[in-house]
Amino acid sequence: MKREHNTNDSESSKHPKIDDSKSAIPVYPFKNKNKASTANMIPLAPTIPKTLQERENTQRLIVILEAAPLEIYKVGKQKDANYQLLNCDDHQGILRKLGLDLSHSRPDITHQCLLSLLDSPLNKAGKLQVYIRTTKNVLIEISPQVRIPRTFKRFSGLMVQLLHKLSIRSASGEEKLIKVIKNPITDHLPTNSRKICFSYDSPTVHLQSWIRKSLPEDTSLIVAIGAMAHGTDNFADSYVDEKIGISEYPLSASVACSKLCCALEDIWGIL
Repeated sequence: MKREHNTNDSESSKHPKIDDSKSAIPVYPFKNKNKASTANMIPLAPTIPKTLQERENTQRLIVILEAAPLEIYKVGKQKDANYQLLNCDDHQGILRKLGLDLSHSRPDITHQCLLSLLDSPLNKAGKLQVYIRTTKNVLIEISPQVRIPRTFKRFSGLMVQLLHKLSIRSASGEEKLIKVIKNPITDHLPTNSRKICFSYDSPTVHLQSWIRKSLPEDTSLIVAIGAMAHGTDNFADSYVDEKIGISEYPLSASVACSKLCCALEDIWGIL
């Protein structure tokens, strides 16, 4: 009578069991310091520096969306005319009449950038400030607490209202969430800061490594990003210290904003 072999024992001898407690992949305990003792589904507004001293001494990221094509135009017949935000999809005839390049009228790029920036954990942690400078040299300050409309149509209406009234207030009316401010932009920037501009034509660096090496502690980082489809990157030459490239490939402005926020979230330990 043939003796049966225990296949399970032979396989286990060839492949010893792995102790999961001594796995090569480290597991780090995570403690959410922002978690309250009771569940609260109401989102917390970002804490922002308000006084001049707080603005000067608080380390944060300041993004300036340069050359943003936010231009309004009266559309329609005299009786039913209304102001609209010019864009290459809806106003091709008007743009040709004004002698403007269709590819330059892309306010949707500004909209995409604002969504990427203001939705980031960096902004929710109170470490972000955004400014916009339009092609008409109108300077706009965006409050970190504002909720930008998700659709471009509603965003366009908001920009028309802003450029007419020069400010957008909160529902209570106590705070200006978006407002037109006086030039130059340098009057609103902290002196203790490093000012750079993203440029595809400049030497490419690994962004996170560059920030760790070049940004001293307690120093704010100011980054100028072109909010247009294409064009020259001389819009910030008057105030930046350096130009850098962050990819070997051309990036959209919103992707550049996302890469910037992710890099600083890792460096500053924001989850």
